Amino acid sequence: MQYGFIIDNRKCIGCHACTVACKAEHEVPLGVNRTWVKYIEKGTYPNTARHFSVMRCNHCEDAPCVEICPVTALYTRKDGIVDFDPRRCIGCKGCMQACPYDALYIDPDTHTAAKCNYCAHRVDIGLEPACVNVCPEHAIISGDMDDGSTEIAQLLAKEQVTVRKVEKDTKPRLYYIDGDEASLTPGETATSDNYMWSSQADGVGHFARYVEERTAKADPEDMVRQLGGQGQNGRDEANAHGAQGEGAGDGAGKDAAARRVYDAPDKGVLWGNDVAAYVWTKAISAGAFLLPFAASVFGYSVDPVLAWAGCTVALTFLLATTILLVRDLTQPKRFLYVLLRPQWKSWLVLGGYALTFYGLALTLWAAAMWTGRTEAAEIIGWVTAALAVVTAVYTAFLFAQAKGRDFWQSPTLVLHMLLHAVLAGAAVFAVVFLFIAPGENWFAFVRNTLTAAIVLNLLVIASEMLTPHPTADARKAVQAIVRGRYRGYFWVLGIVIGNLAPVILAWFAGEALLAAAGVGVLIGLYATEYVWVRAPQDIPLS
Repeated sequence: MQYGFIIDNRKCIGCHACTVACKAEHEVPLGVNRTWVKYIEKGTYPNTARHFSVMRCNHCEDAPCVEICPVTALYTRKDGIVDFDPRRCIGCKGCMQACPYDALYIDPDTHTAAKCNYCAHRVDIGLEPACVNVCPEHAIISGDMDDGSTEIAQLLAKEQVTVRKVEKDTKPRLYYIDGDEASLTPGETATSDNYMWSSQADGVGHFARYVEERTAKADPEDMVRQLGGQGQNGRDEANAHGAQGEGAGDGAGKDAAARRVYDAPDKGVLWGNDVAAYVWTKAISAGAFLLPFAASVFGYSVDPVLAWAGCTVALTFLLATTILLVRDLTQPKRFLYVLLRPQWKSWLVLGGYALTFYGLALTLWAAAMWTGRTEAAEIIGWVTAALAVVTAVYTAFLFAQAKGRDFWQSPTLVLHMLLHAVLAGAAVFAVVFLFIAPGENWFAFVRNTLTAAIVLNLLVIASEMLTPHPTADARKAVQAIVRGRYRGYFWVLGIVIGNLAPVILAWFAGEALLAAAGVGVLIGLYATEYVWVRAPQDIPLS
């Protein structure tokens, strides 16, 4: 038994009955939707066409939201329905990043993830989903696709159907008959902050609690203009009213650029400053231990005071990493669920354990050094170094599980994060040298490591920016970084201050100049992480 949906676009009239029924059935709060109807228009009046597409969870056979969820709050039932348990959800928002279809949201009342669950409570007692019952045109068909006697199985056998984002290999179970490519592919139409009957410029979900405040501050005259069909973008009223249905002027309209005229509000940036900062602090923590450990492996004599300084920095920034991770959750009180109720396929879980064991290993190493057990400290050091590497790179695998963000699927992301840990470690010791005098060999090791890591980092960044990306979404993210809204962070802070200036300063012998290079590197690392985290999230998923 495998349940699925068919949306018959030959019948859909865009009435929103499915959206309303879903909201009523599940008490979905204002500002978020489990199912919604996207409108696009093509052509210029009078040769126009309007297309409707019902958007919702695709109940994928290989659901990336289930794989990334660290606490099994999302799970696939035996009948194929992807359901969720809000009692377990910690609000990490990983599922929202993993879903290529923008189907999940954070409920502003419960502060947990939610989505269409196929009205599982109705299906269990033999009823159809609420949206199917209320559709006046029978444009939504549900049922068991494995049962040849059902309407959905017969339609799948005889009709040409399409699915969204087949390249993601999620095996979605939401099919469209006569699906319009411009409507189903997000990149075919530009997003806007001002759609018909909607003026939502900022995020929704956990931001929706501000909706009453926003409404109170709204301009009444502007609201009247919007209700009258004239939005802030000055769209001609005739164009807004000229598209009366899919069949209206269907010939000439198809060649013109498609535009969205109604859509769900933007959810905003899901992983923001806290996540960018956590990637940065994590790199510092890992690098602060790895650098003196690597120096001792290569035969350099490491001053015990500097080794202690590295351990102290590592523990301090590891604590900061943990605080940032917990603060980013919408259910921070449940953060221990990651360790106590783990879902082992999730890199959030594996990363959580890596951070935990890394902190434990650092503490054991410090205890062994404090008690003079140098042989034990050497053995523990190898374990700690291995955990530091895992701590540095696991986020690359976590981002890879976020299948909704194409730019994060880069195979160089592991090397990118490992290099950032090495850079951060060298930068930290370059600053520490202002307070603790290094030996000549140790100073040269840090300077050479910093220089080599900067050169390699520039090469990796160049490969990530210049190598052709396979998807349009990834290419848009690159354009936003190189030429768009993030170009200042990338070029000025990331490249010039974070790489080019430090590599020049590092060649000067003075400790003060090396410290300046270290500060520049740390600034550049944060700017780079900020850009890498945020830019892909500007690309619409629906």
